[in-house]
Amino acid sequence: MADTKAEKEKEPDTGSITTHSSGGNIHCITIIGTIEGHQEAPETTKTTKYEHVLPQLAAIEETEDIDGLLILLNTAGGDVEAGLAIAELIAGMKKPTISLVLGGGHSIGIPLAVAAQRTLIAPSASMMLHPVRINGTVIGAPQTYEYFRQIQNRITKFIVANSSVDEDELSERMMQTDALASDVGTVLGAQEAVDIGLCDAVGTLHDALTWLHDAVRERKT
Repeated sequence: MADTKAEKEKEPDTGSITTHSSGGNIHCITIIGTIEGHQEAPETTKTTKYEHVLPQLAAIEETEDIDGLLILLNTAGGDVEAGLAIAELIAGMKKPTISLVLGGGHSIGIPLAVAAQRTLIAPSASMMLHPVRINGTVIGAPQTYEYFRQIQNRITKFIVANSSVDEDELSERMMQTDALASDVGTVLGAQEAVDIGLCDAVGTLHDALTWLHDAVRERKT
């Protein structure tokens, strides 16, 4: 009995659940707080650990009993490499996937949002666009700036490839200097995010599940 209890305590709390209904079996995962990469965030920070999400996505794609994936997204950004890794797996899935942006889909949360086959944003939610930033000591050398440029290019190309946004407008919004008080970038409201092509529609949980069930039904037939 003690061994069983110890095993349960080791199981990570991933905030995911699988629902079963006549419309199909839908797996729901949450991507919230800060995307944690190779470095652990402080204990007081709410995080999504990429080592928890990556195997989940592989299992969802492979498991026959799961028909579709719902991603609930409310993130303030985080590790770029980890965020892109999660986004690439989502974008490569064949099962129906839909993301619902709740609260905020900021920074690296934008590639995560657009990675799904369809992206909805709640009426009260927002998305923040800004260029790549780094905390800590930075070596002031040309190679450092070239590295930043390469990372930014990877993010931009991914967003453009997985949404309807125009690359020039995306870059312009990222570098806007008069939209944020102490930073470079732009905060987009729900409808504005749809208007420029980042999200497909403003919607709710009911809208997301309706689309997902329809997509599952179409895939089965």
